[in-house]
Amino acid sequence: MTTRRNFIKKTSIATGALTFGVATGLSAKSYRKVIGANDRVRVGVVGFSNRCKGSLIPAFLNHSKGLNFEFVGVSDIWNRRRDEGAAYLKEKTGDKMKTWRNNEEMYEDDKIDAVIISTADFQHALHTVQAANAKKDAYVEKPFAETMEDARIGKKAVEESGIVFQIGSQRRSGKNYHAADKFIKSGQFGDIVMVEMSWNVNQPGRWRLPQLTKEIKESDTDWKRYLMNRPYEAWDPRKYLEYRLFWPYSSGIPGQWMSHQIDTVHWFSGYDHPRSVAANGGIYLWKDGRKNYDTMTSVFDYGDDNGEEGFQVVYSSRFTNSAGGTKEIYYSNGGELNLQTNKVSENGGLSARQAKRMGLEENKLKEYNLSDMEVEVVTSANTGVDNMTSNHMLNWMECVRSRAKTNGPIEAGYNHSIANIMTTAALRTGLKATFDKETQNVLAGGKIFKY
Repeated sequence: MTTRRNFIKKTSIATGALTFGVATGLSAKSYRKVIGANDRVRVGVVGFSNRCKGSLIPAFLNHSKGLNFEFVGVSDIWNRRRDEGAAYLKEKTGDKMKTWRNNEEMYEDDKIDAVIISTADFQHALHTVQAANAKKDAYVEKPFAETMEDARIGKKAVEESGIVFQIGSQRRSGKNYHAADKFIKSGQFGDIVMVEMSWNVNQPGRWRLPQLTKEIKESDTDWKRYLMNRPYEAWDPRKYLEYRLFWPYSSGIPGQWMSHQIDTVHWFSGYDHPRSVAANGGIYLWKDGRKNYDTMTSVFDYGDDNGEEGFQVVYSSRFTNSAGGTKEIYYSNGGELNLQTNKVSENGGLSARQAKRMGLEENKLKEYNLSDMEVEVVTSANTGVDNMTSNHMLNWMECVRSRAKTNGPIEAGYNHSIANIMTTAALRTGLKATFDKETQNVLAGGKIFKY
């Protein structure tokens, strides 16, 4: 039986990072000299997913000519997606694409300089390790990891390899988010006292692929390679294609949606992770065999180790009713910063009447439009499928050239993973989740959380 422990044991090397049969004699220092300013950067697609086709590839193509980047091939363990990806890229670029049956084959071929990774949620960190061991720069879709063990291994591999890494949290390249960060850190906003976040849809078909699950055959893919370090179980086309509905292949809502929003809390506040998380939820309507919840609410406590400073975050999400849509509101004693309207206002601020009763002064923020703030996010502007993803891809590509740190470095992916895993632990155990800084483990009820 292939177990998570056996997988890591068999694929570990002396440094503690994972290796998948790819050896290199390059040090991080020497690797920085590999790509010259005028050399073409060859990029491989790892996982031809809908996200990759609909957003990441178009974003890349917005900037590839100007920065002298090119796609050269697709690695996918499903023959259908592999062939579809190669055909799609040939249609878009006019160039014939190489195809690789798996990442080991791709890295051994050594025809690429960088990769865009858009595979199943639980695979992102481990596929990052493969890229890092092969010294290939990587743009990696979020969430970075769904378990702390994977997160730790992935982070270490990136840090030791010297690759340019970008986590696909595209808000980090959004001009309004940079403006919000600048405004909060300037002190004008005041201390954050509360954050409210939501992501609501009414989509029974979200993350469902019923037709494809009927068409895919186990013989057309590599089920054991797909499972990586997850416990072995018999072939299940739903867990291959609709993995976001099934733990431990995905946490569902936390990994897919919350990871975007909770990342901004870390960015704006400077806190790496919550002090604690309490959460609950359930499958209240869409009873289609899924294991991950269709509705959930989590409450986060953020602050310093002494407990003297901090604030609360309430996050809620549902598949069953779209009222309220997406919301991200930061509150201070003087008002709110609303990232849906991109405005700062005095809403809820301390009135003169209430202040006077306690010998205080009125505290109300002046109305301010974040869109008016000039913030340089990337060195050149471009539009695409959506501006944030386009800018985020551009930022990675420019950093591959300059070897600078990206907008979404490994620390960002690692930290949103901590928050996600704490939420998953609280949801699945019903216990309050905390984080042990010394061991870098998530605890539920004081015990290490493992699936």
